[in-house]
Amino acid sequence: MHASQGRSAGLGLALASAFAFGGSGVAAKPLIEAGLDPLHVVWLRVAGAALVMLPVAWRHRDLLRRKPGLLLGFGLLAVAGVQAFYFASISRIPVGVALLIEYLAPALVLGWVRFVQRRPVTRAAALGVVLAVGGLACVVQVWSGLSFDLLGLLLALAAACCQVGYFVLSDQGSDEAEPADPLGVIAYGLLIGALVLTVVARPWGMDTDVLAGTADLDGTSVPAWLLLGWIILIATVLAYVTGVVSVRRLSPQVAGVVACLEAVVATVLAWVLLGEHLEAPQLIGGALVLVGAFIAQSTAPKPASEGPVAGSDGGGGGGAPVAGHGEAKEELSGGRPS
Repeated sequence: MHASQGRSAGLGLALASAFAFGGSGVAAKPLIEAGLDPLHVVWLRVAGAALVMLPVAWRHRDLLRRKPGLLLGFGLLAVAGVQAFYFASISRIPVGVALLIEYLAPALVLGWVRFVQRRPVTRAAALGVVLAVGGLACVVQVWSGLSFDLLGLLLALAAACCQVGYFVLSDQGSDEAEPADPLGVIAYGLLIGALVLTVVARPWGMDTDVLAGTADLDGTSVPAWLLLGWIILIATVLAYVTGVVSVRRLSPQVAGVVACLEAVVATVLAWVLLGEHLEAPQLIGGALVLVGAFIAQSTAPKPASEGPVAGSDGGGGGGAPVAGHGEAKEELSGGRPS
């Protein structure tokens, strides 16, 4: 009974994480359209979340000595890279399309496994790649000569590539006698990401008047500070924490399946709140991307120890990825920090 209750709680937390991450783009796009640069929105998100997570970072300050490379890579790729490219992409293409492209990351991970690590992949995993790529072709409507902004598509693909780094880093050190705590990795990833984005985004040139005004949510005026608060507290801090705790109670495969709902949530919210309607072939293509991503992720070869970035004691993680994008997505081997 206790195990069943723990699994149910883990599933609930994973669902909460997917829904929280899925709402980030919908809340960010109105701020971008109101006049904030995409990089400034990313900086506000990451810097705000880093401040909230400062007590956690202090508690796990020994990670700076033990795992500097892991923290740096996580901050550069899983936080700064994924967030910056994703937010830049949604300024040019629909939120749902950007996130679906980012969910090519599990398929791209197979390329890393096969050609960089030189490990075999299963036929089922290859099928997952084919489905994901075919679905993406439907989403972007290649038969129409790419109906979306090409730069926006490339930016979303760059976010997917950063998500690959998120997946790869998720296995680092999980089999050690004293693995890094996942919450500590997230906290320092946010801090490092905030420092990097400060140099890149140059927030001192930000139009702060936008934050004192309102943003348009498909015809409805919403206070900009409220949208920003949602992005920081719900779509970042809550999403990361619930994702990491959920992977302690679920297997990586189960948490990865739930993380795929992030793309569905983002697409539905963008449809309802932003009026970003997708046509039937694009919806079918989106479903193929998610199915392909799930197959590719769940059948990819894994090292002997299956665990999140920090080796939790109950689960296996992007996000991302992400998870994404995730995206910790977000358990640390299967969700996206977007």
